[in-house]
Amino acid sequence: MQLKKEEVIAFYSRDDIQKALLEASQDREVAVRYGMGGFGKRPDILQFKGDIVELAKRGATSFHISEERWHDPLQLKTGMTKSQLDANRKGWDLILDIDTPFWEYAKYTAHLLVEALKFCNIKSISVKFSGGKGFHIGVPFEAFPAEANGTQTKNLYPESLRVIAAYLQNLIKDHLSAKILQENSLENIAKLSGKNRDELIKNGQFNPFSIIDIDTILISSRHLFRAPYSLHEKTGLVSVPIEPEQILTFQKENASMNNVKAELKFLDRSKVTPNEAKDLIIQAFDWHTKNVMQQQNKEEKNRAEKSYELPSKAIGKDYFPDCITNILKGNMKDGKKRALFILLNFLRKMGWEYDLIKEEISEWNKKNPEPLRENYIQSQISWHKRQKQTLLPPNCSNSNYYKDIRICSGNNVCQKFKNPVNFAIKRYLEASKARKKRSSRRTSGKKQDISNQKT
Repeated sequence: MQLKKEEVIAFYSRDDIQKALLEASQDREVAVRYGMGGFGKRPDILQFKGDIVELAKRGATSFHISEERWHDPLQLKTGMTKSQLDANRKGWDLILDIDTPFWEYAKYTAHLLVEALKFCNIKSISVKFSGGKGFHIGVPFEAFPAEANGTQTKNLYPESLRVIAAYLQNLIKDHLSAKILQENSLENIAKLSGKNRDELIKNGQFNPFSIIDIDTILISSRHLFRAPYSLHEKTGLVSVPIEPEQILTFQKENASMNNVKAELKFLDRSKVTPNEAKDLIIQAFDWHTKNVMQQQNKEEKNRAEKSYELPSKAIGKDYFPDCITNILKGNMKDGKKRALFILLNFLRKMGWEYDLIKEEISEWNKKNPEPLRENYIQSQISWHKRQKQTLLPPNCSNSNYYKDIRICSGNNVCQKFKNPVNFAIKRYLEASKARKKRSSRRTSGKKQDISNQKT
């Protein structure tokens, strides 16, 4: 749907919409989007209601706000260290972003997440339609304790968000899986999603999160979400807050500009009971330690044992597997953050220095229809630089990456390797060995010629 500028200006001229947007953006970084042309300057803030309509007159179509709340958002800049970000951060709100092309499954996932939060004794739960394909579920920072897992809670970003989301996913997985399979067969789900049956299975069972994404894995500091009562460029709908009890009956038509009134707050801090999320964060980290960390430590140990030393000379693109070559071609509509994660780990394992990696990724990013923000890329590179050891990128069997973002060619050669790095190293070593043999033959031939001449 093409948004008409006069309709956008009329919508953002409404006093109730301006008031709601201004209130939602307090203490947060704001990013303004101009149609499909990308975002304006960052960092930015909203100070007055009149700012909103003035921006709309200049072509602004939507407003996005940070999950983190800051002492001074305007002091944020690309390349800040964790300690600098922690010093500026006042807190963060728990935001669960549900995204799937299956509308009814999006509603049921949101419903189950709300029920899981209630099970964890959370009462101050906010819900809003994203404006696109899913929902945002939120819990204000004021619900969390001042300290958790031996650290100030405000500094547990984004790891706490990832841990809590994974814990909640685990709580609802069986119920969600049963609901989906009750309505659809695996064969039909595969057909509708464009995936093969194997991509839908994990540990021998249907994995509902193979078709439903709760995006927290690749969240970094200064991550944004669409502000409540902001428009959505692709649908023309409003990202409207709703009561949790309305999720299953909510229809997208309810979010049209003419039907929306700014009556409900998203993340209403005034309704929070202090420490009501204490059990949630404690239980989530306890579950994470027992179920996830142990497995991750085992996998990382195995990967470290099998990993190669960084080559003394950077390995060139001629030796890269198809999946990496496919990423570097650009033109990626989805999965760019996962692709970036793969590239950073892979290129470093190829012996590339970070300056060269940054240059290559910058060129790749320009080739995509909607490039990633430069500050996001820089924050990811900075994070990787801080790590004590360089690990392999995800294994080829990890369906959340190569197959899901359509970069896996599935050729017979690739199937012999567990990881793209293994492929490239093997090809490079074979080529080096072949070069040495050719060089040895030439040297041997020259010596023989000299010997014959002497004779």
